[in-house]
Amino acid sequence: MTWTSYSAFLLIAVLLAVAPGPDTLVLVRNALAGGRHGGMWAWTGITLGNLVQGSAAALGLGVLIARSQTVFTVLRWVGAAYLLVLGVQTLRAARRRDRAAIEAIAQRPGGSFRRFREGFLSDVTNPKVLVVYLSVLPQFLVPGVTTTFDALLLAYTVAAVGAVWLLGVVVVVHRVQDWLGRRRVRRAIDTATGTALLGFAAAMVME
Repeated sequence: MTWTSYSAFLLIAVLLAVAPGPDTLVLVRNALAGGRHGGMWAWTGITLGNLVQGSAAALGLGVLIARSQTVFTVLRWVGAAYLLVLGVQTLRAARRRDRAAIEAIAQRPGGSFRRFREGFLSDVTNPKVLVVYLSVLPQFLVPGVTTTFDALLLAYTVAAVGAVWLLGVVVVVHRVQDWLGRRRVRRAIDTATGTALLGFAAAMVME
């Protein structure tokens, strides 16, 4: 693989990373509720999920999953159901906004693992992430020339760029935490986030 082709792929990876999606919404949701600590746990889960999907695509498992209509459909419905649950929970939080209660939930035992789990499941149950890998990676792989290492390098590049971008999101949310913590602002953000999560869930089911 030449530096020219890798640079072109890197540009695509950046464009994919900055495009808003369920991962970004789940990250913001946890960063708002749990602060920087909560955001970092969700970020860790999302990054791990991305690495799992990227590894599966690079090693050929993703192709097998995508070709199995049953497995792909089940994965799509599970992902949609999970986003639906998160969307409903977020909208309910918007209706009964109580900052003290939210902070108590964020600090209770098991909160860190819960945020990690939300991030991981939001990514690993999203078949669109796998489809992106399977549609982009082959464009830069030459049969008989490129190696498994090349495929993994490209997959992990996408994961790394996405991780850096989402880490920046956590930092920005933390910097403006006080403003975002205002009742009206949080209610508006929760409403928009919950509605968007429901929209992503519906889109996954309708495709």
